[in-house]
Parts: sequence; structure tokens; C-alpha cells
Amino acid sequence: MEKEAVMESVEIACCTGPGYASPAEAIKAPKEKVVYTICIYTGTGIQQPDYLATVDVDEESPTFGKVISRLETTTIGDELHHMGWNACSSCHGDDSMSRKYLIVPGVRSSNFYIIDTATDPRNPTLFKTISGEEIKSKVNLSTPHTVHCLGSDIIVSMLGDANGDGPGGFLHLNKDFEIIGRWENDITGMNFGYDFWYQPRHNMMVSSEWASPNTFMPGFDLDDVAENKYGRSIHFWDFKNRKIEQTVDLGAEGLIPLEVRFHHDPDSTHGFVGATLSSNIFHWYKDNSGETIVEKIIDVEPVNVEHFPVPMPGLITDILLSMDDRYLYFSNWLHGDLRQYDISDPSNPKLTGQVWMGGLLGKAPIVEGIEIHGAPQMIQLSLDGARLYVTTSLLSTWDNQFYPDIRDKGGQMFLVHCDVEKGGMHLDPGFLVDFGQEPKGPARAHETRYPGGDCSSDIWI
Repeated sequence: MEKEAVMESVEIACCTGPGYASPAEAIKAPKEKVVYTICIYTGTGIQQPDYLATVDVDEESPTFGKVISRLETTTIGDELHHMGWNACSSCHGDDSMSRKYLIVPGVRSSNFYIIDTATDPRNPTLFKTISGEEIKSKVNLSTPHTVHCLGSDIIVSMLGDANGDGPGGFLHLNKDFEIIGRWENDITGMNFGYDFWYQPRHNMMVSSEWASPNTFMPGFDLDDVAENKYGRSIHFWDFKNRKIEQTVDLGAEGLIPLEVRFHHDPDSTHGFVGATLSSNIFHWYKDNSGETIVEKIIDVEPVNVEHFPVPMPGLITDILLSMDDRYLYFSNWLHGDLRQYDISDPSNPKLTGQVWMGGLLGKAPIVEGIEIHGAPQMIQLSLDGARLYVTTSLLSTWDNQFYPDIRDKGGQMFLVHCDVEKGGMHLDPGFLVDFGQEPKGPARAHETRYPGGDCSSDIWI
């Protein structure tokens, strides 16, 4: 695929300002030609910077399924983790804005790398760096996680203070990537931080809880759960006034709530969160009286596995919704399966697809002659809902603990095809990006983004 053709697809998506007028318009966007994937050397023993890999996903291209460029950070040990766009559908119609920059922070260093993906989508370049030490000194925050654009501004959830203790807070940047300060006005009631999503038409924001960086960074210790060092609450915010309105304790069945997702429909109050350790999905919405209802809707049963200290949970590590809000997807990182549910009735989900790929239950297939290392972890769905890209790494220390092979053999990216009409999924047997074969040695693969936006990036005002 030539540079001009890729640029054309980006321009179509952004011709009236970044993003799309509605979720329905987003579904009609041109098919992605490249995707951007975070690759990590942190924790492998290879003393090289982490990098952003550009993967060719154009079936007509001679380099289909190959890494075509690699942009390194400037520091060893960043542990790039999650990333987000400088602009999305929240500023659609603003011709002064464009979806040009990926904001890619290091979860260990707290450095931010602002990457220009629009000038040459097949070969991104580094535009600006924000020092983690500057962030710590100005706002006493560290350990960046989720990046969301807010019109022309940017909000980033930060999981700890400068010393790595909770609860953290939210970093506020302007469109020129300058530090404004902390976004929140009042963080009372929040013990830990992690993910967040907002629905401005309802003045709602929801955030979730992992643990303090000093707890989760060294690896997972079950005793830390018993000592209440991991979260089990979600927080409903007064978005306009930037303060927590209500905290809901999910209890023993809601241990470590991580990824949160609202419906893409900006008029909806429905949303979902995956409770990682207890391996449950919770659904929330506002009823006719305006009361927030939170209910458990999916259980993943633990499995007794020899030599595992407790019945093995699925460990739900990522969830997302299709752009039409019909399907919910999530990954069970320990069990090794990826699931699709029809959530047309959000309170009564129906399992419509399941794919096994890796995991600790011995159900991993061979793809392109290569054994899967790790299990489905990060998932990213195309705007039309048809293609789900899957990577296998969670966090370097947790990878080394549960899937030590990833350290030496590297991570992988797979493609799962999704039936958007009848439901169902199947693993593409001919698509594999093996990051174990990278030029500087095996690398882990974490989050993926699409140049024109994806199902976990865009929010409508």
C-alpha cells in the first residue's frame, strides 16, 4: 500500500475534523491499512528501548502481516503500556484539530512520547517528549495508564503519586501537550486508579481500580488481595465538577475491576466493567428515576489446575464493545480464551463466540507452525466490528510470573474474524505477527491502535 493511499483513508476519516459525526458513521469508515502496536523490551533482559511497531494489515500489500517500521523511545526501561489519540470524535467538526498524534506513555518511567502518525502513517516519527520527572515535580503523579482526548484537551489516568503510592489521579494536558495540572477537583473516596471513560451528555465519568504501582509492579502476590491492597470498587463522577459522586463496592465478586466501557451511543447510560481476579462482568445504567444500577451479568467459572495455588480464575484483562454496541468482547488471560457476547439486552448477555488461543489449560492451537506464547490479553476491534487484533503480553513482571516463555520467545499478534450479523468468531490461521523474530531480539506486544480510530478510543460529545 502506498503512502498516498493510506493518507487518503486518514483524510476521509478526518475531512470535517477528527473522528466521525456518530458511531453509525464510524462503522462506515475505510478499512484499516496499518495498525500501531506497542512493543516492549522492558523485563526481557535485552537492554534496548521499547518501541512502536507499525504493522501492515492490507491484504493486497506485499508486506501484509509484517512489521514495516519501528520507532524507538529515547529511554531504556519505559515499559510502554497504553496509548491514545490527541483527538477523536469528541472534537469532530473542529477543523483546527486532527487525529495526528499518538500519546504513548511509559508506565514505569512516566515519560510521555508524542508520536506523529499522520505525516507518514507507515513510518511514524517522534514529535515531542514529556519527562516523567517533570510530571512528578509539577503534579505529584506517576504511572500513566489510560489516555482520552477531551475536545482539544487530553486527560490521562495516573495510578500513583511520585513515590508510587495510591490513589494517583488524572493528568490534564492541553492540545500542545503542555501540563495544565491535575484534572480532578476532588478525589475523595478513591483508593486506587486505573481506567476511565466518560459520557458527557449525562455528566458521567466512571473510573476503576487496580492497585498502587508499588503493589502491582513487582508482580502478583495473592496475599496482597487478602490485605486489601487491590481494588474492588468503581467510581461514578460528576464529570462537569470533576469529583466523585458515588462509589460502588463490587464485593468479593468484583475483585480488581479494570477496563471500563460505556456504550458508544452518547445518549446511553449503559456501561460495563471487567472484574479481573474474580472474572466477572458487571453492567451499570441509570434507571428512569436517575438512580445508578450496577449488576453482575457474566461469571467465568474458575478451573482446578494441578500445582496452581487456588482454583484458576479466567483473569479478564481486557474488554471492549463493538461500535454498534451489540457485542461485548473480553479476554481470559489465564484460561486462554477470547469471548464474544450479544448484549442487545445488556442485562441478559448471550455467548455467541469463543476462541481458544494460548493459556494455561492446554487448549492452545498452532498458528503458522508457531506455538502461542501467553494468551489473549489486549484486544482491539475494527470500527466495522469485523476484525479483532489480539496480543499476548500483560505487564512484564506478570508475564514473567505466569508465562515465562514470553521473556525469551517474545509476544505475538493474531487476527480474529468476527461475524457481525449472526455472531461468532474464528482465528485467522494465516495471520501471525511473531515479535519473537524482531531484529534486536524477542519483544513483548501489548496495546494496538488504528489510525482512523477504533472501538476503545472515540467518545461523542
